[in-house]
Amino acid sequence: MFDDLDIEALRSRPGVKWAKAGPDVLPAWVADMDFPVAAPIREVLEESVRGTLGYPTWIEEPEAHPLKAAFAERMRRLHGLTFEPAHVRVHTELIQSLQVMLHVATRPGDAVAMHTPNYPPFLRTLTDMRRRLVPIPMLDDPDGWIFDTERLAADVARSGCRALVLVNPHNPTGRVLTRDELTAIAELAERHDLLIISDEIHAELTYAPHQHIPMASLAPDRTVTLSSASKSFNLAGLRCSVAHIGDARVRQALDAQPPALFGEVSFLSVFAALAAWERGDDWLSRTRQTLTRNRQLVADGLPNGIGLHVPEATYLAWLDCRKLDVGADPSTFFLDHADVLLSPGPSFGPGGEGFARLNFATSAPVLEEILHRIRKAADHKSL
Repeated sequence: MFDDLDIEALRSRPGVKWAKAGPDVLPAWVADMDFPVAAPIREVLEESVRGTLGYPTWIEEPEAHPLKAAFAERMRRLHGLTFEPAHVRVHTELIQSLQVMLHVATRPGDAVAMHTPNYPPFLRTLTDMRRRLVPIPMLDDPDGWIFDTERLAADVARSGCRALVLVNPHNPTGRVLTRDELTAIAELAERHDLLIISDEIHAELTYAPHQHIPMASLAPDRTVTLSSASKSFNLAGLRCSVAHIGDARVRQALDAQPPALFGEVSFLSVFAALAAWERGDDWLSRTRQTLTRNRQLVADGLPNGIGLHVPEATYLAWLDCRKLDVGADPSTFFLDHADVLLSPGPSFGPGGEGFARLNFATSAPVLEEILHRIRKAADHKSL
């Protein structure tokens, strides 16, 4: 269950998650898991490094890139969904994929809808590319996070939206959209000729009884599906993602670009993703068991002043700290008073003030100490 992680060993890692934390600070911010690399991934990387680091075989035949067929096969096996491998493109990460799709399918000044709060690099992308954000507010309902489909329809029509960036499972709330919700989005996209760019990177970290439904299964001809092994298998540093482009207009626009304009991923990252998808499911199953346990530890271990809708997917908890009265950015309070580093809610855009995001993908002892520190600081604040 990955509970033998040593804190000092974690602190010695070169990754940003622990490197950014001070000597007495426990990090629970950036979306990296503390768990060790799956054995099949480690083995293929070690074998590759012992061999040659020359050009990969597919450099002369991009259509033969092995990740294209591997992603199509994984979607068939997990979701019964038929993806044409020739319609898959390989990029370094989802942010690059998003920017590429917006670059070829929209123009500066175009309106793009997105659920808010949302992943900060996605929000920055719209700003950097001079696209206008049309926020779709996630609403705090007693039964969980929801959004107003009627408002979405009205806002899309009023703003003249060209695209919808869908993050499902949703980061940071952990919501998994239902078939009814996705069907409403598909119908809206058809009615207003919207391109749907669907980030499904957390799909394989969905908790029962919730079920991830790929957007492309409901709107196949106007959906770009973004995915990667990086979240489920903790490979973010290797920089590899895929995009299945169901919209023929986007494929044509992308194929008109110079073939090397968007770069090429390292063959080491390709081999790691292949090993994850083809031989990593046992590791992923154990990881999900650990995360399921940890999710409950968070739900049971928060103080009364912090609200939480238990996430339906991801290893991220969206903490409602508004009742604590610690300001717009509770992460500052917990860093100063608990030595716990969380992700600041305001960086997630509209709806983020008063919230903080907690990453619970670590060992039980580390997580319990994080929760103990949060409770202690919150209890002291309420005195």
